[in-house]
Amino acid sequence: MTGTMTGTMTGAMTGAMTGAPIRSLMVANRGEIACRIFATAQRLGIRTVAVYSEADADSAHVAMADEAYPIGRPPPRESYLNIDELLAAASLAGVDAIHPGYGFLSENAEFAQACRDAGLRFIGPSPEAIRAMGSKRGAKEMMAAAGVPVVPGYSGDDQSVERFAEAAARIGYPILMKASAGGGGRGMRIVERAEDLAEAVEGAKREAAAAFGDGALLLEKYLAKPRHIEVQVFADRAGEVVHLFDRDCSVQRRHQKVVEEAPALGIAPGQRQALWDAAVAAARAVGYENAGTVEFVLDESGFYFLEMNTRLQVEHPVTEAITGLDLVEWQIRIAQGEALPLKQSEIVSRGHAVEVRLYAEDPFRGYLPQAGRITHLSLPDRQADVRIDTGVRSGDAVSVHYDPMIAKIIAWGASRSQALGRMAAALQATEVVGLQTNLDLLAAIIDHHEFEAGPVDTGFLARNADMLMPAPGEADSRTLALAVLGLLLEERATAARNASESGDPHSPWSMVNGWRLNRSAENRVMLRDGERALTVSVGFRGDGFRFDLPGGTMDVQGVLGPDGALSAALDGVRFRARVIRQDDQLTVLHGGQHWRLTLHDPLVAKEAAAETIGRLVAPMPGKLAAMRVAVGESVEAGAVVAVVEAMKMEHRVLAPRQGKVAAILHAVGDLVDEGAELLTLEPE
Repeated sequence: MTGTMTGTMTGAMTGAMTGAPIRSLMVANRGEIACRIFATAQRLGIRTVAVYSEADADSAHVAMADEAYPIGRPPPRESYLNIDELLAAASLAGVDAIHPGYGFLSENAEFAQACRDAGLRFIGPSPEAIRAMGSKRGAKEMMAAAGVPVVPGYSGDDQSVERFAEAAARIGYPILMKASAGGGGRGMRIVERAEDLAEAVEGAKREAAAAFGDGALLLEKYLAKPRHIEVQVFADRAGEVVHLFDRDCSVQRRHQKVVEEAPALGIAPGQRQALWDAAVAAARAVGYENAGTVEFVLDESGFYFLEMNTRLQVEHPVTEAITGLDLVEWQIRIAQGEALPLKQSEIVSRGHAVEVRLYAEDPFRGYLPQAGRITHLSLPDRQADVRIDTGVRSGDAVSVHYDPMIAKIIAWGASRSQALGRMAAALQATEVVGLQTNLDLLAAIIDHHEFEAGPVDTGFLARNADMLMPAPGEADSRTLALAVLGLLLEERATAARNASESGDPHSPWSMVNGWRLNRSAENRVMLRDGERALTVSVGFRGDGFRFDLPGGTMDVQGVLGPDGALSAALDGVRFRARVIRQDDQLTVLHGGQHWRLTLHDPLVAKEAAAETIGRLVAPMPGKLAAMRVAVGESVEAGAVVAVVEAMKMEHRVLAPRQGKVAAILHAVGDLVDEGAELLTLEPE
């Protein structure tokens, strides 16, 4: 984790200690949240211990910890969800406490109980509280009994399709189907019509079971234009409870949060106080201890209890930004038996904070999560009012087994407009090469007039999908010139290094005052921009180059900095950019935008002529979760033929046309690569 804008609470912490201080802490998690917890623990002088799967042996969180212990193979059930392995690692390390982070086992009562039984302090609520609030249906019933408004729905034990159909008819379509045992969008479906219910139940149960080990579902009335508002609460062992104000998490895609901010906009003072009071009442009703988040949906009719997350939230940094508090430190202090550090009247909200989640996703393929290696990563410089939480570095791989988050970027300002301005600048300074990301989407959201005016509801992204979708666009002459200049200067630098290291630096083959790429005597660079074939002719001048571009001629000069940054002058106009080469791919980063070009050699780049019609392939690396057809079966165009599970989500494979299944090439449960052929269709 780099950057900070939270004040330290070491001097402000008060309250009598009722337990021994925590001297060593294991984080039963990975990535960004493990790094974030380690940062606080190390500041407090606590020894830190990491655990890691085989896929994470060289990861950032392992490098950051004082010690690290292997816990198994990459699939989460064989590592980060394996309670026995985690406790064995804790025993070997001799730690005092375990912090679960978020996700994985953070809301697992069995894990919290196992830690207690092993004599370890669990940095979070009691197993009893997790159990009470971990079941969405049980929590709703408890909240209704406590007088907290709840959304009309069904949360009974009868999980048959027939019972769900009866409940949905009573509630009225559309309905929202959710996993009872967890959140994060896993197992969640919006069902618009009765005829779609059975398939939705099947998929949601399977996804919920894979994510949480429990396929139980509940139904709720789907509110057309709700806002997603949550309240951060803290409670100590003595039963004192405080809130740390509210957050707005309404900008969502596939029921997963993309942008969060604090405080929420457009809530009347009386209603805001009622939200805070309801959250505190919810925590008291369950005898809560440590950090928790009470989530509500809010529309013009009022607000309704959604669920309680019995853990630290991904978006906790925006609360830290407006309060100046370190919530992980509060968690540790309370786990040591201390009283709440501050009374409600002493907790103050200041300014406004916004957080975005930078993910490895492909915007041109429905934002499918991406797996692969990050060849270049440059995040904004450390600033007082911009914070970066990340668990990856340049050269790290985003694994198919885990969440594809690259970083969280948090910006604070005295006003919302100032916070948004700082966020826009931070996004413009962010560079990621090697994987597609949602960076352009985040920048478009921050700049969107509806979001800027605020507040927005959870349908904001869906309504504005076309406007927020990054335009593929064609590289202009400036971009082409920067790409070729970066290529020339890099190869010139390579030639200079080779000359200085050779036994004959005066050889004509070691000259660096001209361009020799071993291509052709015409000194041409051939590129592809999507389907466009482009040629740039290069002439050498004493102070630079002259490029003949598709759009005209341009005089070009430039130098490469030691960090690889390119300083260029194009017809006298100066620019700063970066050009990253990976094999035959060139990525040009300039002005907060990026373009991908391909070096093209017509002698070896003959177009593939392989027949692809009738082949159905995996959209990304993952596990084949379901095969919906059999050999010889006829299918209609658009029918779901297979389901691939990857990065905790299910992705449907659709038939591109009508046909008959000629062959099935993988079995359910197989791990498949992106592009792997799953089955073939033949004309009927």
